Amino acid sequence: MEIRRATTDDEVEALLSVHNTVHAHDRLGLTEMRSWESQVKELAMFVAWEGSRPVGAGSVALVAQRPDPHAEGWVLNEERRRGIGSALYETVSAQVAGWGKDQFEVPVEDSDPDGEAFVTTRGFTEIGREIRVSLDLTEVVAPEVNAPRGVTIVTWADRPESIRGMYEVAVQAFPDIPGQEEERVEPFEDWLAHDMQAGPGDRPEATFVALAGDEVVGYSKFSLSDAQPSVAHHDITGVKRAWRGRGVARALKQAQIAWAKNNGYEELRTQNEERNAPIRKLNAEFGYVPSGIRMFFRGPISGSGS
Repeated sequence: MEIRRATTDDEVEALLSVHNTVHAHDRLGLTEMRSWESQVKELAMFVAWEGSRPVGAGSVALVAQRPDPHAEGWVLNEERRRGIGSALYETVSAQVAGWGKDQFEVPVEDSDPDGEAFVTTRGFTEIGREIRVSLDLTEVVAPEVNAPRGVTIVTWADRPESIRGMYEVAVQAFPDIPGQEEERVEPFEDWLAHDMQAGPGDRPEATFVALAGDEVVGYSKFSLSDAQPSVAHHDITGVKRAWRGRGVARALKQAQIAWAKNNGYEELRTQNEERNAPIRKLNAEFGYVPSGIRMFFRGPISGSGS
């Protein structure tokens, strides 16, 4: 078994073959990986090879908004308990150390019975968890958009000049999301490139803006994927602090559900930090149902002595 860095499209496709086998419900495509690469400061991808066959893979990224690198790793079920995961941990740790960091964060799905034990035995501790929820669009009727008095819901495609106002919303909204208190929104041009125009899944016609006159008071955005053509993923729903509790988020959610339903999508998916009670309550009212839990752990690089 040999671990090599993945840089070419064929090598990244090998990484994806492992990921999509382990997480068949959350398939990723080459477009999504290259888009992710354009959003982060650094990205290193690795594939564990048994001859010409990929048996494990992982990636680690330096994300501009967060202090610690974000890593993920996957090993084919039939290849586990052979040391492949440990070898990937060593490889990722060396990369993180090369970036001058001594710890990183990893997600673990509740559907992976081995993941939590793997990270906790290496000194990782849980720092948060997200509840995955989904909405079956084939079972719902497209809702009417009932915005609060004085508020209009449009798309970013309709009002491209609203982007500066959307940035002002992001600056307030992101740090207020439970579990993201450490995040800092990038300067405008970087945020625009990394959050709003990173790839073909970021579409102005699928981004919704709440306007009170000419003031942007909230926005919501989908992340769309060629690898999951029938599924639309909620990216963010943000509202200015002074406008919260007035029904702006509800109207934005109504606009998203109606757009996805009318454009032939069959399912909506999102994940909410378990402490984010307002958005979890709103999603439940629209009929979103739990579909899993993603836990986040922070821990030391290999050989750090922890």
